[in-house]
Amino acid sequence: QVQLVESGGGLVQPGGSLTLSCVASEKISSFDTIGWFRQAPGKQRELVAARVDTGSTDYADFAKGRFTLSTGDAENTMYLQMNNLKPEDSAIYYCRFLRNFINYWGQGTQVTVSS
Repeated sequence: QVQLVESGGGLVQPGGSLTLSCVASEKISSFDTIGWFRQAPGKQRELVAARVDTGSTDYADFAKGRFTLSTGDAENTMYLQMNNLKPEDSAIYYCRFLRNFINYWGQGTQVTVSS
């Protein structure tokens, strides 16, 4: 069973930055798509960023220019660098990996942007 563990969430002031991490129990290269989603209270879960196995990364409009998905040097870790955070970015952030039409989700990490 694939396991994904997020970390790095927390409380940050508007304009601040956070970097989220997602550690997988298997190599990232074994998955078709990797990405980040978020869910705010009372709202549906929405895509933040996703990278397909070709290496192309798509970002939601709200994430463009502020958020960056990367994988770094570790073979099983994905990151989400978030800059210039806004109160509306407050949500639980989830990593999601997709392989052979099966979704794998992490448990989520809370991000709160508030002064």
